[in-house]
Amino acid sequence: MNRDQILSELQFKAIRSSGPGGQHANKVSSKVELCFALHTSNGITEREKKRIQLKLSSKLTKEGMLMLQCDESRSQHKNKQLIIKRFFTLLEKSLVVPKLRRKSKPTRSSIEKRLKGKKIASLKKLNRGTPEF
Repeated sequence: MNRDQILSELQFKAIRSSGPGGQHANKVSSKVELCFALHTSNGITEREKKRIQLKLSSKLTKEGMLMLQCDESRSQHKNKQLIIKRFFTLLEKSLVVPKLRRKSKPTRSSIEKRLKGKKIASLKKLNRGTPEF
């Protein structure tokens, strides 16, 4: 993954943000929308594209565009920095390959401990009943 190449491929759009801010909020466009075309990107290998497609399928549009929005700050520049940071962490998380789980057999002592616990619980419940005379 080539961060500089990807950064140059990002498209930004500024939109009017909702929320607090008074009269000023109605005049400025502080909300930032990030668009990234996954299929046409040159900064990502084909293998990485397939992995991202698989992991982020719910966040991608039909055309393969990844769209993110940020309106946490009242500053457009701050929102742009936040959305870029969020975008790269999202990409890095989607590229992590999980470690394969190996099947393991329980140890003899753990089996014995479990059976002993079951026996104790059984006796405890048996003693709760009414005694026979």
